[in-house]
Amino acid sequence: MSYVRQLKCRECGETFPLEPISICEYCFGPLEVDYDYAAIRSSVTREGIAAGPKTMWRYRDLLPVESEQPVDLGTGFTPLLRADNLGRRLGIDHLYLKNDSVNPTFSFKDRVVSVSVSKALEFGFRTVACASTGNLSASVAAHAAKAGLECYIFIPADLEHSKIVGTAVYGPNLVAVEGNYDEVNRLSSEVADKYGWAFVNINLRPFYSEGSKTLAFETAEQLGWRLPDHVVAPMAGGSVLTKIWKGFRELAAVGLVEPRDTRFSGAQAHGCSPIVTAYKAGAENITPVKPRTIAKSLAIGNPADGYYALRTIRNTGGAAEEVNDAEIVEGIKLLASTEGIFTETAGGVTVAVLTKLAAAGRFRPQETVVAYITGNGLKTVEALEGHLPEVRPIPPTLSSFEGQILKHTA
Repeated sequence: MSYVRQLKCRECGETFPLEPISICEYCFGPLEVDYDYAAIRSSVTREGIAAGPKTMWRYRDLLPVESEQPVDLGTGFTPLLRADNLGRRLGIDHLYLKNDSVNPTFSFKDRVVSVSVSKALEFGFRTVACASTGNLSASVAAHAAKAGLECYIFIPADLEHSKIVGTAVYGPNLVAVEGNYDEVNRLSSEVADKYGWAFVNINLRPFYSEGSKTLAFETAEQLGWRLPDHVVAPMAGGSVLTKIWKGFRELAAVGLVEPRDTRFSGAQAHGCSPIVTAYKAGAENITPVKPRTIAKSLAIGNPADGYYALRTIRNTGGAAEEVNDAEIVEGIKLLASTEGIFTETAGGVTVAVLTKLAAAGRFRPQETVVAYITGNGLKTVEALEGHLPEVRPIPPTLSSFEGQILKHTA
């Protein structure tokens, strides 16, 4: 049973049927999925959810898919880990990490793609596509292969090699474009208009973005059906942060958790930080920038949901901070050396911003803080080149080991 009612404009409130559209024809505001929360409240229980699969689809009643067989690679219900070592280092009493680097294609994008490709099948599309900074490309290609759909992937030509390989292996039509993500996205919009394909993050965006809510659902359930006090999330287009906020509000609205005024803080890279810049300037609107950062998965200079992320941060009493490339690398290394998690550059941004916020006293004593680690470090190994100790071979003798290794590590 689906509890979805319609699409609704986030600006003017005008409603639309459930179709592959993303923009309000009256005010040009973004559309999002609207649910019958009263019906959900009367039917959905914690026990029913716990009896579901150990994937994101245990929350199907709060997702916009009607099919009994969604396109599912086993995404979700990733670990929420208590990070005591990192917490002690930063002075955060109760720090948790939501580790989405262990999803099927090693990023949180599997959540949004599982929803959007399932919806593409419901709408009768035979070709799916996306504009991507790398993580989305692999996920769309993998889900398209599982669903038996034709697939086109549009990426910036300078994307990390490991992300290109991690996409090409699934056999999509891979299109490398000479330009940054915003230019890739403009081309993709033109292709979507002309050919009528299902672009997961363009004409299917209202459904696609709903998948990120499952990060919120899992966090609450794994905390014993309670909401955290403070969230720190990376920001590219700004959608993840706003959908985690929406997910928490939905859980409270349907009676699955007690309401809590969770504060939301956003993390960006210095070379692409339009949301942080607006936050610090006290501005209401986002000024687009040309990305220049090693954190290519966050390199969206004109964030589609930037305005809403900015509003969420301010309305909840959170903060927004940026970090430079050197700090990103240190964030990657800090997470690995304290908690044994190897994250990509986006995770390095999150950990480095977490460090800055802690030093600035942004976290209150004894509050529960959750930071979201959204991708795997094997996707961006290039970022660490020259930043790790050189490994030199030794002869296969005990004296060499003792003289060249133990002597310098004792």
